[in-house]
Amino acid sequence: MEEMIACCGLNCAACEAYLATKANDQVELEKIAAKWQAEYNSPDITVAQVTCLGCNNTTGPWCGHCSDCEIRACAQARGYTTCAECSDYPCETLTGFLSMVPPARENLEKLRK
Repeated sequence: MEEMIACCGLNCAACEAYLATKANDQVELEKIAAKWQAEYNSPDITVAQVTCLGCNNTTGPWCGHCSDCEIRACAQARGYTTCAECSDYPCETLTGFLSMVPPARENLEKLRK
C-alpha cells in the first residue's frame, strides 16, 4: 500500500476519508460522515468535513479536524513535511497525540532513521 505520512505520523493514504475523496465517491463520503457522527458523538459532522486530500496537500480540502490541527500548523510554520524532521521531536503536543495513536509514532520513528 502507498504511504502518505501526515505531519503527525498518520498515514493519509490509509484513511477512509482520503480514499473516498480521491475516488470522488459521494456515497462513501456520506457513509463516513454518518459513521464519524456516531463514533465521535458529533451529529454536526458533514460530508464537507470528511472530504480530504491529505494533510500535506497545500490547497485542501482537509478533514474538519485536520484543517484546524495544531500539529499540522506547527509543522507547516516550521517548513517541515512531518514532525520527524523537527529538532524538538517529540514535543509535548505531539507526545500527547502519539500516546493515543501508536501507529503514527511508528511512522515518524521510521522517518527519523
